[in-house]
Amino acid sequence: MGEIVLWAAVALAGTAVVWRGSGVLETASERLAAYYRLPDIVQGAIVVAVGSSFPELSTTVISSLVHGEFELGVAAIVGSALFNILVIPGLAGLSGREQLQANRDLVYKEAQFYMIAVAVLTLTFAFAVIYNPVPGDGRALSGEITRGLAVIPVVLYGLYIFVQYQDTLEHTAEVDPRDIRPRREWLRLAASLLLIVVGVEALVRAAINFGDIFNTPSFLWGITVVAAGTSVPDAFVSVRAARAGRGITSIANVLGSNVFDLLVCIPAGVLIAGAAAIDFAVAAPMMAVLTAATIMLFLLIRTKMVLSRVESVALLVVYGVFVIWIGAETFGLVDVVPALPPSGASPAH
Repeated sequence: MGEIVLWAAVALAGTAVVWRGSGVLETASERLAAYYRLPDIVQGAIVVAVGSSFPELSTTVISSLVHGEFELGVAAIVGSALFNILVIPGLAGLSGREQLQANRDLVYKEAQFYMIAVAVLTLTFAFAVIYNPVPGDGRALSGEITRGLAVIPVVLYGLYIFVQYQDTLEHTAEVDPRDIRPRREWLRLAASLLLIVVGVEALVRAAINFGDIFNTPSFLWGITVVAAGTSVPDAFVSVRAARAGRGITSIANVLGSNVFDLLVCIPAGVLIAGAAAIDFAVAAPMMAVLTAATIMLFLLIRTKMVLSRVESVALLVVYGVFVIWIGAETFGLVDVVPALPPSGASPAH
């Protein structure tokens, strides 16, 4: 009982630190976006999204290098992407004074590019199985992702940056940036990232210890608890933007964070470590769920270019169903994804 109380306190402290760091991040990014005359959609999709995705980047790098658990990092990233797609827009849509607003650029550029990102990462996993199969581990659909394959999604992210840059050339700023000191704001941004990483590290450690206490498989807390913990910065930033009436920035932050997570955070561990094994029998169903969730959000924000409160609740309900399903898979109650390890077991290496 004492351990549960201790790690619950650590989780609460980590949440408080992340909340403070995300507040500083939002302020600094807004002022930097104004100074560099960036449109709202670029601010949300690049500046805020990359900053608030640093916890996910840390997760996949540490899990690959320190613990040799690349699949755990992938589970956390995919779980974080699902949390971003379903929970954050749902919370933002319910917390705003008005319906969450979208526009055609957000729907036809950000959302569709994100779906391309999901497809490219899935192809990268498939190429690993086709060209670099891992023999002798009892899993016929295992493959090794090499640095060469990991470069594919990173190159696509470079294209994403180029597309966003083109938008800045056509944008006319309405804010006078002369009173903004960019060097000070960059320092504030760096300090906020440090706070976020410290806070999320506390959340991740708490989740790991809860997993040990309750004998929960690593995949379960990777795709749910760790994923939710690393998504806290995105949640705070998007909810604040929604409350301020900036729905475009709120949703763009979610989509931009997911693009960065899939195209940069997952390959980062491979690029640093040199190679990593992936079980496509687990990765493919998870990417299918992520694709379905993305299509759902795309359709909801496309109707009348708003996300209503009823639609926001629907997103939260779908995420709840996902968590229940993953728990049932992990504890052997259902077997839609046979490759998932049962409770108390770990996959072969």
